[in-house]
Amino acid sequence: MIEISDAELTVMQILWQQHPSTAAEVIARLQHKDWHEKTIKTLLNRLVSKGALSYQKQGKAYLYSPAIDCSLYQQQASSSFIKKLFSGQLTPLVASFTAQHQVSATDLAALKELVNRLEQDKDNR
Repeated sequence: MIEISDAELTVMQILWQQHPSTAAEVIARLQHKDWHEKTIKTLLNRLVSKGALSYQKQGKAYLYSPAIDCSLYQQQASSSFIKKLFSGQLTPLVASFTAQHQVSATDLAALKELVNRLEQDKDNR
């Protein structure tokens, strides 16, 4: 799995939403961060070096695109997180989260639906 810092993840999220994008477009979309232009270009270069982004030269500009799929990255990162902090166990993660955050009726219904689907899938094997 590619290790991506929080700042790099912010850049990736921009590019997962809209790609290809030039560095100038990414910079414009990150104006709210008050990051220096050079910082964003450094993050883009790091992500290219890590293999998370690809680019194509178009005139004087570079067009950046994700080289990794968002949902695949989310799966790998969440799996790594659960392994590191909860010994690979999902129940302590959910218990920890619900102890500190109110779970909405909508989220609870979605979780119940997920558990029902998982049980049905297991029964059908």
